[in-house]
Amino acid sequence: MTGNSHDSFAPQPQEPPGRTDAMRPKPDHGETTYRGSGRLAGKRALITGADSGIGRAVAIAFAREGADVAIAYHDEHEDAREAASWVQQAGRKAILLPGDVAGKPHCVTLIQRTVEAFGGIDILVNNAAHQKSIEKLDDIDEAEWDTTFRTNIYSMFFLCQAAVPHMKPGAAIINTTSINADAPSPHLLAYAASKGAIANFTAGLGQLLAPQGIRVNAVAPGPIWTPLIPSTMPPEAVRTFGQNTPLDRAGQPAEVAPAYVLLASDEGSYMTSAIIPVTGGRPML
Repeated sequence: MTGNSHDSFAPQPQEPPGRTDAMRPKPDHGETTYRGSGRLAGKRALITGADSGIGRAVAIAFAREGADVAIAYHDEHEDAREAASWVQQAGRKAILLPGDVAGKPHCVTLIQRTVEAFGGIDILVNNAAHQKSIEKLDDIDEAEWDTTFRTNIYSMFFLCQAAVPHMKPGAAIINTTSINADAPSPHLLAYAASKGAIANFTAGLGQLLAPQGIRVNAVAPGPIWTPLIPSTMPPEAVRTFGQNTPLDRAGQPAEVAPAYVLLASDEGSYMTSAIIPVTGGRPML
């Protein structure tokens, strides 16, 4: 699962947001390695961007910990069906919810359908993201900036606002920020700015919802091998992906999922407004 130092990836261009089955090597989502211990028994979770990458790894981990999982995704139907199959193999319920989280009506529908299917919602994982590598400021148009922010941060606001009325004390909201919130990559300007907004949103919302017993935290991944990488980054960046970390390699989605389990479970009961870095050793201070 962990790989070796100086791992490199062959350039493998894909159309965004990318497909798991076209990636070489295939990402490890914990399919053969994650072992649950009942830490989320009976919980009901909605995960956005759950068809692939970190979202799929979290779905697998949550299911093996005992949670039913609503898999929200854009339009990658084959990837989403595979993610759902892993949830079902763990003996848990899975529902598939395609659509674009950039719009408020769909976000409201996601919460409604989750509550209808499972009878409530205990865990919301805001993980869906859009990124595009652009070298020059003048090449970032208004549409790209708007898409990035609506997908990455507006969706979190819409989903949290719709979910909180259905949540009871002990519920958890987990947002996916990034090492880019602290150390922004210049060619990911819009993405990095949105991830900084997510970090701030998490810190503020955690304080706002604390009196209701709802915890809000975030995970900040570093370079993780997901379909976004070959589909949005230039070939040389793919080839050396992850080699700028002290551990000298990219991480796998399975190496990020345990942080989400901690934040979703009672073991994280005294954690709110926090960010857990999973960055291969790149510091976030």
